[in-house]
Amino acid sequence: MAAPTAPAPTVAAAARPPGYYVRQRLLQNRPAMFGLAFIGLCTLLALLGYWVLPDNSSNANNGLVQLQKESPGFQVTILKLPLPAAARAAATDNPLRTWWQGRSRQFQEIPVGGRPTFTNDSAFFPPYQNHSALPDPPRRYSLRQLAGKDGSPAELQRFILEERVEQRTYWLGTDKAGRDELSRLLLGTRISLGIGLVAVLISLALGMLIGAVAGYVGGWVDSVLLGLMTVVWSIPGIMLVIAISLALNSKGVWVSFVAVGLTMWVDVARVVRGQMLSLRSATFVEAGRVLGLPQRRLIARHLLPNMIGPLIVLATSNFAAAILLEAGLSFLGLGVQPPAPSWGLMVNEGFQLLGTEAGLWLTLLPGLAISLLVLSFNLLGNGLRDAYDPKTPVANV
Repeated sequence: MAAPTAPAPTVAAAARPPGYYVRQRLLQNRPAMFGLAFIGLCTLLALLGYWVLPDNSSNANNGLVQLQKESPGFQVTILKLPLPAAARAAATDNPLRTWWQGRSRQFQEIPVGGRPTFTNDSAFFPPYQNHSALPDPPRRYSLRQLAGKDGSPAELQRFILEERVEQRTYWLGTDKAGRDELSRLLLGTRISLGIGLVAVLISLALGMLIGAVAGYVGGWVDSVLLGLMTVVWSIPGIMLVIAISLALNSKGVWVSFVAVGLTMWVDVARVVRGQMLSLRSATFVEAGRVLGLPQRRLIARHLLPNMIGPLIVLATSNFAAAILLEAGLSFLGLGVQPPAPSWGLMVNEGFQLLGTEAGLWLTLLPGLAISLLVLSFNLLGNGLRDAYDPKTPVANV
């Protein structure tokens, strides 16, 4: 009788790096994935910028005074009069310039009451009647003046209807200057995310440097740097931004970017210092010292990489805090200056109109945009915190 064969050895599951489990925990966290999706959408809008805006003028600042404070879904017929040839020639546009600064003005836009009627070589447009205007006679324009070229009356009429008359819809209405609210909200994502990104990069660079030196060197260096952190921590962020703006003697987008970033490094420095104090006596650090590795290499190549998880979580929370701080500063008139479409500035403009029909939605729309973006970063931060916690279970692995 043949001897029984030994059972085949089971194939051990392939070892997976810790990053795999972090990704799995994050993907299983639905609120965090919602936050990540919304942040991704806002980032895409910020990157595309003027290319996807209904109003792609600089700062989405094409205001028509006749269309002030119109409600969402408002429709109007726009007549586009050609600018003089010299003005059109001076407006040099290319896709890159349009993406960064918006498109140069090509036409003078006039709201009219509807489509024109044609008589011989003239076009008559009914006037646009706003909420308080009295009836006006139709406006007469020469066909050649409108078309900007010669041709038969039939050709010019067809060209005018196709190229010079536009039926425009303001999906989110207009603000007090007659500007498209949707375009300004979409362009505001560029300012909010830009402020958050620059603030996070500055706070990470400065906080990691100061926190690593304080935690690793220790002694009197740690005491001095910890005292500096405590002093900066005790000063309100708005006061620091005001002081930095006064020191730079300027107010604007880039000053706000830098000022907000310089107020948020203390959080990072405290976390890095605490982690450094716990890791500097680890076995691998002692081995590095025995091998004669310089302190800069020990910190940069062996200690800081072990703090990636906490720093990523802290960066997301700082991102949300920077957006809120910028919105508050712009609301007070201390941050981004008009006509830049900052959400905080838009909330202030709507707040001044509270009590009118347009005040509610002009305040609510940018306020809702701020809330959703900050909520998304908070949800993502909570998801990252759970994902980096090894005690969080991972399903279907």
